[in-house]
Amino acid sequence: MGTVENRIHELGLELPACPSPVADYVPAVQFQGNLVYVSGQGCAKGGKLLHQGKLGSSVTIEEGAACAEQAVLNCLAALKSEIKDLDRVDRVVKLLGFVASEPGFDQQPYVINGASRLLIQLFGENGKHARAAIGTNELPFGTPVEIEMIVELKPSMDHMAS
Repeated sequence: MGTVENRIHELGLELPACPSPVADYVPAVQFQGNLVYVSGQGCAKGGKLLHQGKLGSSVTIEEGAACAEQAVLNCLAALKSEIKDLDRVDRVVKLLGFVASEPGFDQQPYVINGASRLLIQLFGENGKHARAAIGTNELPFGTPVEIEMIVELKPSMDHMAS
């Protein structure tokens, strides 16, 4: 088990199996050698949503932040399925967080902080990223949070040898 996965376990968290796509897409795509785009992931754990509903009514900011943390764990599982070893990540480049929100709810950044904090705990300075936290009226299957991310991989030793 690599360093990043050890940190996940030290935090009392679990890296799930890669979530299966629910439509016609793949969990992650490596692009131009060192960038990996991870498809949007919700907050399911063990096949069940941590919470269901919208921020500003049935889901609190704290519950939403926990959902964001689980969604980013699901992103990391999808990433691992593509690159096999999370220690290959050089930097988290971008995080895009969607928050199912009731009209008038404007605290999306505090919800998505659950994901951002975890990435910084796992990757240190290289976990700091650009991001957007967007409110939306609905997300698939009632998930309150969906997150997608872009990471940069460390240069491969094969590439450096040539």
